Amino acid sequence: MALEEKVIEEFAQAALPEPDLFIVSVKVSDTPVRPKVTILADGDQGISIDQCAQISRRVSKRIEDTYGEEISYVIEVSSPGVDFPLTSERHYRKNLGRTVKLTFAGGVEKTGEIRDVLEDGILFAEEVKQKHKKALLEPVHVAYSDIVKAQIVISFK
Repeated sequence: MALEEKVIEEFAQAALPEPDLFIVSVKVSDTPVRPKVTILADGDQGISIDQCAQISRRVSKRIEDTYGEEISYVIEVSSPGVDFPLTSERHYRKNLGRTVKLTFAGGVEKTGEIRDVLEDGILFAEEVKQKHKKALLEPVHVAYSDIVKAQIVISFK
């Protein structure tokens, strides 16, 4: 019996040890012999290695209870790195005030700051260059449905 991504996602959601934690992504590779389960979790204040280990143990127990102890798989639970795109309202909220690069349909990209996070989108202050410095425009509402990809911009200043 193959591991189902949707079922594993439910297991992961139920395995969260703290209410401020949330699931960012669940992927199950389609390798039939030994599939890899990858769970990315985060928290409003970050996530610890111990919390990732708890999630891993709890999900593994549910997999074995559901699919049988003889099932062979690999499980990896970690937090998304800064290179992972923002995917949910909670993920945007955690990065409030940070600079992001938004990609829209047609490949249009804009860089700016997340000023507020709303139920249906974000308030986004676009960065514009003005004579050797950067300025932020007035924040505008951007619907989540208009965003193809949102990536944190890392600054080493």
